[in-house]
Amino acid sequence: MKQSLHLRQGLQLSMTPQLQQAIKLLQMSTLDLQQEIQQALESNMMLEINEEETGAQAPEAVADKKTEHADSVTSEGSQTDIPDELPIDSSWDDIYESVLESGTHSSESIEFESQRSNASTLLDHLLWQLELTRFSERDHAIAISIIDSINDDGYLISSPEDIYQSLQNQFDDLDFDEVNAVLHRIQHFDPAGVAAIDLSDCLRLQLLQLPEATPYREEALLIVSQYLDLLATHEQSKLMRKLGLTERQLNSVVALIRTLEPKPGARIQETDSEYVIPDVYVVKQNDRWQVNLNPDIAPRLRINPFYSAMIKRADNSKDNTCMKDHLQEARWFIKSLHSRNDTLLRVARSIVEKQTGFLEHGSVAMKPMVLRDIAEELELHESTISRVTTQKFMHTPNGIFEFKYFFSSHVSTEGGGECSSTAIRAIIKELIGNEDPAKPLSDSRIADFLNEKGINVARRTIAKYREAMFIASSSQRKRIL
Repeated sequence: MKQSLHLRQGLQLSMTPQLQQAIKLLQMSTLDLQQEIQQALESNMMLEINEEETGAQAPEAVADKKTEHADSVTSEGSQTDIPDELPIDSSWDDIYESVLESGTHSSESIEFESQRSNASTLLDHLLWQLELTRFSERDHAIAISIIDSINDDGYLISSPEDIYQSLQNQFDDLDFDEVNAVLHRIQHFDPAGVAAIDLSDCLRLQLLQLPEATPYREEALLIVSQYLDLLATHEQSKLMRKLGLTERQLNSVVALIRTLEPKPGARIQETDSEYVIPDVYVVKQNDRWQVNLNPDIAPRLRINPFYSAMIKRADNSKDNTCMKDHLQEARWFIKSLHSRNDTLLRVARSIVEKQTGFLEHGSVAMKPMVLRDIAEELELHESTISRVTTQKFMHTPNGIFEFKYFFSSHVSTEGGGECSSTAIRAIIKELIGNEDPAKPLSDSRIADFLNEKGINVARRTIAKYREAMFIASSSQRKRIL
């Protein structure tokens, strides 16, 4: 085969660094954007925060003001500066007693959240109680092994037999009764029901810690020990027959069991709070919904005038070339940031305009909407809308929602219209919330109710939406009480 060279013309889309940076900023969440801006401020000398004139004053002006008003008194009655000499007939405490008191209300005081202790865990709580309990050195080692086998819900992930087998290498003459005895002592720790083997054992431990005079305590112990499966399937007649109780008495026993905690460790386990910073705020002014960007998510940036002026007076040296590159990068970054905010605001306003019913009446009035609807209206690509709506949040009178929440598929109605799947979920949740616990609505009954409203939804669709909302079936929702 003979080798040869050929020329061919073609069009190819290449992503410039500016476009790559714009796309990168567009898909960032609020927290990621703040970190990116901080990194840009630290690495680029040409970028600086555009502070308001009233927000900061020149150091010289502040120094002159302190000199002129050295003896001025604040509204709280304390002097702002220390005088050079004290009056002869006064003491230090007479003049500066209020300084310490007012200092506790300083605007620069540490935030309350930063003073919180570390999130406590069930393991820490149990170890703390272990140190306060008198154990021998041998029993203390056994207790450590048992506590290490307790999960966050408070249950043993290893059986007592497995714990005994693992400790035999550590103690030659260990007996299983020793492990069982230490386990019983740990099961009396707080919270009640901790170190249980299963749900039945957990409920039994909690009932045993109740006073013996508690009404229906013995009947509840019998149910959780032997007939918990009948209670789970709501077989009321079998329970009444096996326990010899009337319906009213059985209801009282079940009410006592419902006061117990199936996951005792969840009451102790604490997690750090996760906060969502909204990107836009939606408020109603003069009967119109207004959308505004959150001014706190990103500071206003500008080009440093001092360094940019140095470039004009400098030559073509290496240092000046570096400054020119930083200036160009700073301009690109500011432009990309403005483009991100503009696109975000346009998309948010378009969503609010289409979902006015949701803002007025809640989720039941949500309209079906897909990314293409917003893309065609704003003349943008669907991928751009997808980037804008990912990890972006909107603050509304109904709560804070991610932009993705307002997009949902549609279901045809009898009149030829469309109904949002989000609205259908809200209707299902409302129907189940208002149902009779003794006679819960089945999926077929909910489908019939929606069909009467003109919304054509199959029973399988109702079941899919119900499971997506983590709502049990009608048989599992049935209550004895």
